[in-house]
Amino acid sequence: MEKEYREEDYLQLSGIQHFLYCRRQWALIHIEQQWSENGLTTDGKLFHQRVHDENAIELRGDTLSVRGMRISSCHLGITGCCDLVEFHRVKEKGISLQGYLGQWSVTPIEYKRGKFDYCEADAAQLCAEALCLEEMLCCEIPCGILFWGEKHRRVKVDLDDALRIRTCNAIDEMHQYYARGYTPKAVKRPGCDNCSLVNICLPELNDTCSVSDYIREKLEDTH
Repeated sequence: MEKEYREEDYLQLSGIQHFLYCRRQWALIHIEQQWSENGLTTDGKLFHQRVHDENAIELRGDTLSVRGMRISSCHLGITGCCDLVEFHRVKEKGISLQGYLGQWSVTPIEYKRGKFDYCEADAAQLCAEALCLEEMLCCEIPCGILFWGEKHRRVKVDLDDALRIRTCNAIDEMHQYYARGYTPKAVKRPGCDNCSLVNICLPELNDTCSVSDYIREKLEDTH
């Protein structure tokens, strides 16, 4: 029997991108409720607001576009909002949509601010959206789209078994961290300086040598 989460235990779907990028960053935001803005986060927030401010539902030919669609999964215990879901009219193997004739395929599209920079964290967020949609709409979604606003570039992402497993494992790990209230220790990494939480995280405090290295260094200084 598949596990089902209570709604009060749902985690934010968008958190998977934070989690795979930096588990400490995710824990500071989602467990400790810490947040701070910088230029990058402000630009990203404004970019997504513009995306969701456009017409919520638009039909053009055989393509129905739905922006800001609320989604959730009781089996994964996550909830969130899709930037855009495109429904394409198909001849067969589609789903029915109330108020619209025919059958429709389903494609989630996740918008990313800035230049093209594909990473596993973005693909996992897109995959999590697809898993929610599959559960809600009783359908199969073989692929999704990542869209970079600055370059107006779309990249198709195959939602294969390997990506689905990585995504589900990450979500399960998020629930474990949340249940324990566990925040990992800081580890200095190249992207830390651009993180809006750098002054809360203070990764440089853990960027020190080990005890053995410290003793070796002191012994060398005495010779």
